Amino acid sequence: MLHYLVEAADLHAHVYGVTLTIAQPSPRQQVSLPVWIAGSYMVREFSKQVLNISARQGNRAVTVHQRDKCTWDIDCTDAAPLTVHYRVHAHDDSVRTAWLDAQRGFFNGTSVCLQVQGQHHVPHLLELVSPHTAHPHTANWQVATGLTAVHTDRRGFGIYQAQDYDELVDCPVEMGAFWSGSFTACGIEHRFVVAGATPAFDGERLLRDSQKICETAIRFWHGSKRAAIPHKRYVFMLNAVASGYGGLEHRNSTALICQRADLPRISDTADQKAPLSDGYTTLLGLISHEYFHTWNVKRLRPAEFAHYDYTRENHTELLWFFEGFTSYYDDLLLRRAGLMDDTQYLRLLNKTINQVLQTPGREVQSVAQSSFEAWTKYYRPDANSPNLTVSYYTKGALVALCLDLTLRQHGVRNHRLRLDDVMRALWTRCQAGPMQEADVLAVLQELTGRSWAPEFKAWIHGTRELPLEKLLVAHGVAVHKDPAQFAQRLGLRVSEDHSVQIKQVLNGSAAHRAGFAPDDEWLGLEVGGKHASAWRLKKLDEVLLYAGTAKKVTALVNRDAQLLRLSLTLPDAKTSTTWRLAISEQTKVKAWLA
Repeated sequence: MLHYLVEAADLHAHVYGVTLTIAQPSPRQQVSLPVWIAGSYMVREFSKQVLNISARQGNRAVTVHQRDKCTWDIDCTDAAPLTVHYRVHAHDDSVRTAWLDAQRGFFNGTSVCLQVQGQHHVPHLLELVSPHTAHPHTANWQVATGLTAVHTDRRGFGIYQAQDYDELVDCPVEMGAFWSGSFTACGIEHRFVVAGATPAFDGERLLRDSQKICETAIRFWHGSKRAAIPHKRYVFMLNAVASGYGGLEHRNSTALICQRADLPRISDTADQKAPLSDGYTTLLGLISHEYFHTWNVKRLRPAEFAHYDYTRENHTELLWFFEGFTSYYDDLLLRRAGLMDDTQYLRLLNKTINQVLQTPGREVQSVAQSSFEAWTKYYRPDANSPNLTVSYYTKGALVALCLDLTLRQHGVRNHRLRLDDVMRALWTRCQAGPMQEADVLAVLQELTGRSWAPEFKAWIHGTRELPLEKLLVAHGVAVHKDPAQFAQRLGLRVSEDHSVQIKQVLNGSAAHRAGFAPDDEWLGLEVGGKHASAWRLKKLDEVLLYAGTAKKVTALVNRDAQLLRLSLTLPDAKTSTTWRLAISEQTKVKAWLA
């Protein structure tokens, strides 16, 4: 076995100390640290946080040579166990890396645990040392992780085992004086821990609602077949912060971040008729999304992810399915769990539709391309990203919607098909393992008796508009088109702080034609001809106030300390619209959503 001992070397310097013991090393043993973490498709160079790496065999120090940015060669023999010592700086308060201070510890194995070449598939032991001896104020710290405990104390410190390196780095560790609760869903034990909660936090409400989500997801995949459930226990690790949002899926756990203000509150729960707050609804959607990933990407997964290569990008064109379809089901399962009504669900769907329709990049990049280029485009956005890219999350969710509604509309042999049937058939066909696009097409043809290649060419590999309106209307949803907000009509995305700062300019828009550019500062405008009046701008909406009935104005812009005068034609309110969904036939909507 390989043995990793992890301890809090310095809470205030945010440094973990790691001792890796290799019982049977190879001559000139090679070790490396991943450059990315599964589920977050960007090369992040975790090795940049590794400090003071050294090695010994018995009493003899052996030399460590760095081969490249994330790999080290160790001048050892195979005659005795090898011990490697190093430190890891941990001050990234995200779900992807590692964190350590006097209040909380958290890490993913990809940031902390070196991979031993040639021993990827052997059992790996992780020993967590309690910091309370050196730091008495951490005496009430506990541990939460999806790893299997071998020998631990009542607070969870001690030894855990993983069957191989993949499992080791797929089970993050949370440490601290967190809130902890548990529930059972379809016979499976679930633990929920929350760091950073306030006294107003209603933990029991969070447990009840999470239980409904988990039971709904399990029944979606397995019905009443409990023996088929792939995980035997599950851990939610939620870090509540002043400002933040995100999640990362793992095989039997997830790491989440939310704003403290979005946690359920005891005072709100007292009013049983009060609707869920928008913030708490967003949190429940995140919980639903990451839990659905337990099946869709952690088991059923792209063929390219059958074996992770931690040294470089792992490209796939299928993120539209694994992230997009998961994004379709996250809110839909909240509706099925009874945590929102039809109107609330349509409001969330409405938001997704408008996000896609307001992105010019949808006419440039397909969702298959978006998936493949996630490493360099989606995860590394810039000011021009809306013009070049489309999100495989949002458009992928709309592809799932179109597929679901098309299947429901036609059906086969008096059986009304749903996307649910496709997902479960894929789970069976691929044996809860690697999957290709051809498998999706094969299942669709098997279920419906026809080829779906034309739809895939248009919806997934093309950039044509999706048939959203036609399908929604056929399922009892009215589509109203209202004037877009002024910023959207102009084609601008801005920030406002004593002046209007241009962040993004959408191609083909009025602002694009006028010559606006990202990083411009819109200072004011002139209105009128020979006797023009000039006005100072502090907010974008003031343009309408000062322009009055004028159709053309001159924008006064600061660009790199130069003052420019840009001729801007103000767009009519009807030139840009935003969708507003409403229920027109309740029976049809319920047949879809319930």
